[in-house]
Formats: sequence, structure tokens, C-alpha cells
Amino acid sequence: MTLRTLIVDDEPLARERVRMMLGMHDDVAVIGEVGDGAQAVDAIRDQRPDLVFLDVQMPGVDGFGVLRALESDELPHVVFVTAYDQYALKAFEVHALDYVLKPFNAERFGQALQRARAAIARRHEGEAIVDRDHLRSLVASLTAEQREKQRIVVKSSGRVFFVKVDDIDWIEAEGNYVRLHMGAQSHLLRETMKGMESVLDTAQFIRIHRSTIVNADRIRELQPLFHGEYAVILRDGTRLVASRGPDNRLKKLLAEATIHG
Repeated sequence: MTLRTLIVDDEPLARERVRMMLGMHDDVAVIGEVGDGAQAVDAIRDQRPDLVFLDVQMPGVDGFGVLRALESDELPHVVFVTAYDQYALKAFEVHALDYVLKPFNAERFGQALQRARAAIARRHEGEAIVDRDHLRSLVASLTAEQREKQRIVVKSSGRVFFVKVDDIDWIEAEGNYVRLHMGAQSHLLRETMKGMESVLDTAQFIRIHRSTIVNADRIRELQPLFHGEYAVILRDGTRLVASRGPDNRLKKLLAEATIHG
């Protein structure tokens, strides 16, 4: 049986590596490659592949968004391709789905492919519902986790506030607490900066200093200072300082931005 396989990844080099690995197996036919989630949904519906190597972290529609967009009878067998996303890895393991962790080697890739062969063979024998139930359970659990992260409960002076994560402009450390800044308002929350990082979307919230996290959507301007530091100017005029060695998300912003001296 030939495995009709689709490759989905927004990184051309990653697609090339998957294609090269698949080329080492005679029973695999690559029927297409796409670079984003929306194209992936269309390709899966049109071409009905047996197997999809699906990148998890893509701009726009991510790998889980692809699965949510498909009906149960449209779902192929999926091998997830992911970087260091510990929550996702845990979810994959719980739901007995396979994944390869970037950067992957030929041995690990071969193991994932062998599991896919076995699963697809079972599907042809009438056991497809098992794989689809696993996929649906995975997506449901991740969606529930995302829903929990959309708001933060803050207790203050006997009152309870529900803070939408998207409303947060920036966060600063204050001893054993963190202060959530939202325009002219702020709330003090008993939490650590590390704890906040664990519940925030790292694609949206950037740790620019050991005591500061900023919502990337609020950044208006970046100004170079001294010794590799940057001033981070928010839309409301708030001025923050990014320490040396900012994380990769801020480095990307720096590469894309026009820096004003």
C-alpha cells in the first residue's frame, strides 16, 4: 500500500527535510506541500491524503486550527511536527498520537512513519474511529486550555476582577506579586513572573526584562540605548527598557522594525 502523504509547514527548509526523509521510503508518495493552515485544510479536503506531517506552530491557522476546521470523516492520520512546546507534547502523549520534535533525526522520523503505517492499516480494516476520536480529544483539551488562559482572576480588597488577557498592556514584578497594567488601570496579583509566562501566549507576550513582560501588540516603537539595551515605547506612551539579550520574539521585532535613534 502506498501512503499518499501531504507536508504542511510554514518553513521551506522544514518541508524540504520532511520530503527528504519521506524519499527514503518506497511506500510513500508525497502528493503535495503547503505552507499555511488555510491551504492545508483545502488540500486535505481536495486530495484526501492518507497521512499528513503537520506543523503545530504556524502563523494564522495553526496545526490545531487545521484539525478543528475538518469534519471527522475528512481527518487523515496525522504526525505532528513541533518545536519545544511542552504542553503540546504532554497532550500528544496522553492521547497516544505521534509527533516528531524539531530538529528530528532519521531514526525518530522512521519510528513515527512506522506507527503511521500501522494506524492507517487499521483504518483500512475499519478501525478509523479510534484515530479520529484521539484527534478530537486532543483538539478539545487544547481548546479548553486556551479558553482558561483567556482571562485571569484577580482578588483585591474582597472583590474579584476578571481580567481579559488581551487587555493587558504590560506586566511588572513587585516583590512576591506582579502588577497587570491595562491603560490607566492596574491590578496586583500574587504570582511570579515565571508563573505568568507559563499561562501567557509567548507569541503575544514578550519577556523583555527579568521584571517586565509586554504585550507585543502594544509596542509602538523600539529605540536603541546603550550596551545592547532598547527602550520599548508602547502605544500609550509608556516607556519600558528591554535588557540585553532579548528573547527571539523581540529580536524578530527588532529585525522587522525601523529603529529611530
